[in-house]
Amino acid sequence: MGPATVNRELSCLRTIFNKAIEWGKVEQNPVKKIKFYKENNKRVRYLEPDEVHRLVQECPDHLTPIVTVAIHTGMRLGEILNLKWQDIDLKRRLIYIVDSKSKEGRELPMNFVVSNTLSQCQEAAHGDYVFSHPDGSPYRKIYRGFKAACRRAGIKNFRFHDLRHTFASYLVMNGQDLKTVQELLGHKSFEMTLRYAHLSPDHKRKAVDDLGSRMQKVVTIWSQRNNS
Repeated sequence: MGPATVNRELSCLRTIFNKAIEWGKVEQNPVKKIKFYKENNKRVRYLEPDEVHRLVQECPDHLTPIVTVAIHTGMRLGEILNLKWQDIDLKRRLIYIVDSKSKEGRELPMNFVVSNTLSQCQEAAHGDYVFSHPDGSPYRKIYRGFKAACRRAGIKNFRFHDLRHTFASYLVMNGQDLKTVQELLGHKSFEMTLRYAHLSPDHKRKAVDDLGSRMQKVVTIWSQRNNS
């Protein structure tokens, strides 16, 4: 069991005991002073194009649009499953995220893949939620189906959250600046986005070239002095 899993279990226990105290069932929280493990949040695992194709091919019907949206928007799983049709503007191709981990709403533009996917989902909609069961209740547990799809696709050591990394990684590798990536991902801290900087082949070169352009006048003056 890894540090992240232990921390999630510990957090759950704390919540249970706090609620028990509130209900008068116990007098104190025995796990209150237990410290969380330090987690490594710098892991970047993304899919190669052929892996993306294999994964989507192996997803069951209800999971395919969820995975597609994750790959093309970088949204967190909770944000995707909490989406309601009132949060979708297909005409303007915008997604409004109101229930975010950062507690701050944001707008996400849709590309045509996401727009077409959601249009098809809307034709078969059963209620307020974009991704729901036939009775209209939202999907809540998709990890088992996702893990099985990865296994069938021959993809190892991959989590659903890594679809978010896949989205960000390809943006950076295609030349998007890190500030734009930060805004699309909804990162509060720029440091969280910097984990993708090494994926940009031109990131450091651009920084040096920009400095050269700004300092060109100084270099010219220095060169003229040495040649006079």
